[in-house]
Amino acid sequence: MYHARFKGTHYEAGFRWGSLLFQHQNFILEHIPFEITRERIDYARACLPVYEKFYPEILEEIKGLADGQHSDVRPFQALLLSMYAIPPSCQCSCLAVSDGQHVLLGRNSDFLPELEKRNMNVIYRLSDGTYAFTGNTTAFVEMEDGVNEHALAAGLTSVFPTARKPGFNAGMLVRYLLEKCRTVKEALAHVRRLPIGSAQTLTLADPAGHIALVECNARRTAIADFAPENSFDAQQAGTNQFGAEEPEANRFNGEASRTGHAGTASFFVCATNRFHLPEMADCNPPGIDDWFAGRRWQTLHSCLGESASAPPLSLVQEILSGKRGFLCQYERRTGKDTVWSVVYDLRQKKIWRCEKNPSRGAFREDCRFRMR
Repeated sequence: MYHARFKGTHYEAGFRWGSLLFQHQNFILEHIPFEITRERIDYARACLPVYEKFYPEILEEIKGLADGQHSDVRPFQALLLSMYAIPPSCQCSCLAVSDGQHVLLGRNSDFLPELEKRNMNVIYRLSDGTYAFTGNTTAFVEMEDGVNEHALAAGLTSVFPTARKPGFNAGMLVRYLLEKCRTVKEALAHVRRLPIGSAQTLTLADPAGHIALVECNARRTAIADFAPENSFDAQQAGTNQFGAEEPEANRFNGEASRTGHAGTASFFVCATNRFHLPEMADCNPPGIDDWFAGRRWQTLHSCLGESASAPPLSLVQEILSGKRGFLCQYERRTGKDTVWSVVYDLRQKKIWRCEKNPSRGAFREDCRFRMR
């Protein structure tokens, strides 16, 4: 895993990274694991007005990256703006837990082991009006998980899309929220207003104990929202498992018994590569190789719902390491593996990361990035 730091404006950050790679004869477009097709080029062109309106800085960074590589910007736009909207594969597992004393967000990144040496951990401290953050990615400009200086943490899992339109993809959403938001409440407000182009889940957590699961695609958005002042606080009406209307404070989009759990002191959300909130149930395409998403989700849900004996940090690390059930136990010879695992401890302001499959490696604390 590369470790890189970025500073200056968005354009300067992109240009410096692109130039550094160019100087070492590392040409990004020669290492893409899929073809830059006309479909991707046309989709990226359609997305440009969305980013010009809502996130012009990221287009500047992509332009800087292309200029540093002495390349036309259009293939870079096609690569980065179509990612997740036209995904090569769908994988990854994510969770967030809050028990009154601890607030943790954990994530396994499952990807192609042949590309794992190009995975990146980054620290961004830019000068053009954004929050500093650290994150992990397989696609440089985009982020798959991260935490910012205000200890807002976010992680994604991709879902194979049944529809798409010009809009933000999952990696751009995570990057945007880390740069722009202090709290889960702010992040949810942005998610509701931004055009969404791809299909994904977003797991969010902040040090106040507020955690949320967003399931969204080009057609609709569903949110399971656990605020610390009330154990359950969903954004849409729902029913309990017996079909009766729930009081407002106890709604969880009809999925309290399946997707989240709350008690007097703890609650959680979890996600893999299928939608579980009822509003999104018809958006799961059949017959997709989702890398055992159902089995991984069941492991997360069962472990988090049933176990309260282990200290939260060690419990989350054990779950992500596959010690509590199937989550990362891929056979590498099949071309699938967990390539990193991370836990963000938002109350203690600490980051723990394993830069390989956590069943074969240890979590180590990363002290380079300071949260407020």
